[in-house]
Amino acid sequence: MSHHSLQAIAPPIPGHATQTARRKRLFTPARIGIYAFLFSAALFFLLPLYVMIITSFKPMDEIRMGNVFALPAAATLEPWRAAWGAVSHGFWNSVAIAVPSTVIPILLGAVNGYALSFWRPRGANLLFGVLLAGAFIPVQVMIYPLVWMMAHAGVFGSLPAIVVVHVIFGMPLMTLLFRNYYASVPHELFQAARIDGGGFWRIFIQVMLPMSLPIIVVAAIMQVTGVWNDYILGLVFAGRENLPMTVQLNNVINTTTGTRLYNVNMAATILTAAVPLAIYFISGRWFVRGIAAGAVKG
Repeated sequence: MSHHSLQAIAPPIPGHATQTARRKRLFTPARIGIYAFLFSAALFFLLPLYVMIITSFKPMDEIRMGNVFALPAAATLEPWRAAWGAVSHGFWNSVAIAVPSTVIPILLGAVNGYALSFWRPRGANLLFGVLLAGAFIPVQVMIYPLVWMMAHAGVFGSLPAIVVVHVIFGMPLMTLLFRNYYASVPHELFQAARIDGGGFWRIFIQVMLPMSLPIIVVAAIMQVTGVWNDYILGLVFAGRENLPMTVQLNNVINTTTGTRLYNVNMAATILTAAVPLAIYFISGRWFVRGIAAGAVKG
């Protein structure tokens, strides 16, 4: 009997058949289309970042040559030094604004979400509806009333004023996140803590907060990103001494006299965006975990 006849009679090897089927599944038209879309989307977002980075290291003589995508032939750090000198004061202002504007709404949102999920005070559904409606009110609509209130309170144009404004606008979203997260926690856990004699604050601090790390990370990323990238509220409420980094970036780009320094502008833009990007990349795993654990449920 020939060798080919033996191959025809012999049964197929299971592992070989599995690998063949896996290859067929790997290269289906739908999967190829998904990969093509993801690659195009990544290219769409990364190409401007690439241009910004390489331009920030080029001297102006090289930028004037017009080759936007070419790597710098004579890289220099001088644009970065000039950019940091222009926005460094705004960086520390943004830190002073972002820290309390993140911590306070998260704490208040966690308490509100906990109360609305487990203790159910009278009018809880109405209160939750009002808070949820507040998340959809445009910021621009509330600027004039807030300016009037801050001016009459004597705090307009100060650091407390901009922090209070960010707390007000951050509360609805933070409450929504924590309420939906705690709604996914088994109610039996809360009942067991109540049987053991736990009160409102004891259950919250000893039971709920230790379980809330994923959603706290989600809330922190969203709040820090919103506060750090804010322009209009910082421009209106912070005052000249507390202008955030985004406002100073706009001043650097739009108030240059003479030749526009594109390398300095690009470096200043990257410096302004560095903090939220770093926070997201460092805690991205926790962000996905918090979303999957109930941040958008309920």
